[in-house]
Amino acid sequence: MAERDTLIRSMHDLGAAAWFGGSLMGAVGVNGAADAAKDPTERLRLSSIGWAKWTPWQVAAVGVHAVGGIGLLITNRRRSRQQPGATANNVVKIIVTAAAAGVTAYSGTLGAKVLKHADEGAEGSVTPGSTSSAELASAQRQLKVCQYLIPALSGTLIVLGAIHGEQQRGVAGLLDLSGDEVQHGLRQAVRKVL
Repeated sequence: MAERDTLIRSMHDLGAAAWFGGSLMGAVGVNGAADAAKDPTERLRLSSIGWAKWTPWQVAAVGVHAVGGIGLLITNRRRSRQQPGATANNVVKIIVTAAAAGVTAYSGTLGAKVLKHADEGAEGSVTPGSTSSAELASAQRQLKVCQYLIPALSGTLIVLGAIHGEQQRGVAGLLDLSGDEVQHGLRQAVRKVL
């Protein structure tokens, strides 16, 4: 019988899903709500508060995903060496995970810069206004790119995980005929039919 890795696979997938969903919601929902504030200085303050509330959860999501990913690398090391495409997928997932984590960390740094200049006001959370300094405007423009790049990268991790799962499927993606239990089940089904 095949060994199951439900806990680490769940950690890997749920961590990526939370990272993706929370980041996308922040870019669209938190920023969108803060941008509706009438006072330009409130826009930056409110978006910073929203993102600060998400930060510990995002850090946890990234950590859970990383622990699950490392666990999968360890438990699937033999398959990774033997199955065509598995090693390449692992390498791509590691690179994308590192990029997503780096962009996430850099986004936090940019967010701190924006908060530092909140009293200048702006047209939106990530849109400079006429009163925005060059430093604030630069941080906002970069932050806007990062806040959409994070869900793009973490979403890519979810897709790569799906590809990895598909690689584990058996013949034509239907049955793994190498397992004793499956062969026994097929024999039983054939006997019933005949």
